[in-house]
Amino acid sequence: QVQLVESGGDLVTPGGSLRLSCAASGFIFSSVDMSWVRQAPGKGLEWIAAIENTGENTKYADSVKGRFTISRDNAKNTLYLQMSSLEPADTAVYYCAEYPPDLRAPPPRQGTQVTVSS
Repeated sequence: QVQLVESGGDLVTPGGSLRLSCAASGFIFSSVDMSWVRQAPGKGLEWIAAIENTGENTKYADSVKGRFTISRDNAKNTLYLQMSSLEPADTAVYYCAEYPPDLRAPPPRQGTQVTVSS
C-alpha cells in the first residue's frame, strides 16, 4: 500500500536551516507530482511547495518562496524540503503528499515536527 514517511524535523533557532525527507513506497513515485504541506499549532493545513514528477518544475506558497526548496530523487523514491532562514512562523508538523494535496485534514500519520524557537 501507499506509504509516506517524513523525517528530519528538529528544534532550530530562528535563521537556521533544516532538510526534511519523505520516503515513499507502494506506488510509482516517479510518476506522481508531489508536495509538502504543514499544520501549525491551532491552524489548518497549508500547502507550501510542489514538484512535478520529473523534478523539472516547482512552485511555492508566498510564505516560503525564496527560503524553501523542494526536490526529489526518483531513483531513491525520496522527496526533500530544504528549509533555510527559518522563522518562528514555520513551526509546524510537516507532511509530504501527492499534488494536489487534500487540505481538509492532516494525513493519518505523525509527520515530522519542526520547531523554530530561540
